[in-house]
Amino acid sequence: MSQTRRLTVAQATVAFLGAQYSERDGVEHKLFAGAFGIFGHGNVAGLGQALLQAELEDPDLLPYVLGRNEQAMVHSAVAYARQKDRLQTWAVTTSVGPGATNMVTGAALATINRLPVLLLPADTFADRSASPLLQELELPQSGDVTVNDTFRPVSRYFDRVWRPEQLPAALLSAMRVLTDPAETGAVTVCFPQDVQAQAHDWPVELFEKRVWHVARPVPERSRIELAAELIRTAERPLVVAGGGVHHSGATDALAAFCEATGIPVGQSQAGKGTLVFDHPQCLGAIGSTGTTAANAIAREADLVIGVGTRYSDFTTASRTAFAAEGVRFVNINVAALDSVKHAGLAITADARESLDALRDALVGHRVDDGYVARYQRLAADWDATVEATYAPEVADRGAGGLPTQGEVLGLVNELSDPRDVVLCAAGSMPGDLHKLWRTRDSKGYHVEYGYSCMGYEIAGGIGAAMAEQGDRDVFVMVGDGSYLMMATELATAVQEGVKIIVVLVQNHGYASIGSLSESLGSQRFGTRYRYRSPESGRLDGDRLPVDLAANAESLGVDVVRVESAKDLGQAVTAAKASPTSTVIHVETDPLIGAPDSESWWDVPVSEVSTLDSTQQAFATYREAKAAQRPFLGPPPTSAT
Repeated sequence: MSQTRRLTVAQATVAFLGAQYSERDGVEHKLFAGAFGIFGHGNVAGLGQALLQAELEDPDLLPYVLGRNEQAMVHSAVAYARQKDRLQTWAVTTSVGPGATNMVTGAALATINRLPVLLLPADTFADRSASPLLQELELPQSGDVTVNDTFRPVSRYFDRVWRPEQLPAALLSAMRVLTDPAETGAVTVCFPQDVQAQAHDWPVELFEKRVWHVARPVPERSRIELAAELIRTAERPLVVAGGGVHHSGATDALAAFCEATGIPVGQSQAGKGTLVFDHPQCLGAIGSTGTTAANAIAREADLVIGVGTRYSDFTTASRTAFAAEGVRFVNINVAALDSVKHAGLAITADARESLDALRDALVGHRVDDGYVARYQRLAADWDATVEATYAPEVADRGAGGLPTQGEVLGLVNELSDPRDVVLCAAGSMPGDLHKLWRTRDSKGYHVEYGYSCMGYEIAGGIGAAMAEQGDRDVFVMVGDGSYLMMATELATAVQEGVKIIVVLVQNHGYASIGSLSESLGSQRFGTRYRYRSPESGRLDGDRLPVDLAANAESLGVDVVRVESAKDLGQAVTAAKASPTSTVIHVETDPLIGAPDSESWWDVPVSEVSTLDSTQQAFATYREAKAAQRPFLGPPPTSAT
């Protein structure tokens, strides 16, 4: 008879998670760095007790970190997973009810960005002995639905452990998805409160070390040969590098491929950093927030080679970026969902393996020297634009001599170390960072733009800093709007001794949406932080007297207020020298934007309106909409 261990369901879960490892290319990693958690009546006596017991008996098994907001804990776990190339992550446990559903936004972010995180929300009683419970959802048409069912559409795998015997199958399925490069995302396993505390005799094999292989699917030779044939016959090929290049560890393979063939590279938000900014084949950001160099080449490209990109609307400029008649697509992606987009030639395989195979198939082939000269000249022109934005003339500064946002980014970029990480998610800064930031290291750029979630920044910065373990400084770039969403995690950074440098840009409202609103004829309505005027009854009074620097200081971090570019430079230098977290508060002029991308983003405008501004915006929209392409031609079967 096999040996058993008598543990509760919660204790067995913690013991199992602590014994899981990932492996790729022969290198093993502990799959779970630990567990974030906030305890309530739904999990305090179950998973809470199990984590306490583990901390006392084996502190390295599954270290526990207390967060301040359930959504933020998921963000920290996801940011950690991204910095670790999806080979490591965290578990996150919450109570039933609002604690659980607060994680839904984080789950959506993880799944959209294809980043692994394990969510362990408590649930209502399996035996229904005390129903209806506090925070229980009662539906007249269904007795087995709880609020946790809201996780189903935003999770890559969902399960609920109604009985102890179901636990092994649920956990093994969860690990399978978390370590699958094509299927990964949020994994949710719900634990009814009573089941968590139930004891069971578990086979000891459940708690033995288990190593999950992270596969590198190899491309089919025939698909590589066809892709090589298409590349040889193309005059103006272009690579679009996405986040999959990072996840695959394929940055060196991409550089080798482009250096050998001379093919230039445009980068999505997730793909930025796949080549450093001054690489001869790097055109920088592409799409709605791209560089004029990448977008000019995209308009002329006769072959687009997508590597690890899901072709979001920002990357394709809402399907207007690739304008050449008869443009074709070759799509290299580990996920079949992405490899078939735009009716392209699908190579459903690992990015590194595919790029290496393509380079071998194209030995001796290189694009025309005239094409190389053209895209490098365009790249140099854009670099000069960036330089002027980073160091504007006094006349170009904002109202009252305030620095522009571009100037703030430039100072941080130039004063940070090449290996430091810049992190952002929402507002106007992701777009500005995408086109302006000079990435000098493949891990140096971390912008969450799959979900572009306000509030991700500080929590994500903590996760990224935990992943780097002090090896790099993490600069969190955040606007006042996003800061107000989830500043509380600064207390978590203080608690854990995690250093982040937060550059808090105060522009008294939603700068990004304000600019978009104006361009769409809506006059920046509802985007400024103002008093409601007693005269007009509208939000057009004086600025609100919000002191975000004082707020940050109250959470225990060092705070520096700066009023000029010179002060900002000194503050960044001091923050880098400090061993603790610093918030640098700087005001900018929101009305001075970054250089134009000469690109478009599809945001519909009202067809009819009594406002002249809206009528004019709709005329502009209709003209831009005419350039949109469906990309529904037959997939290429040959180069002819």
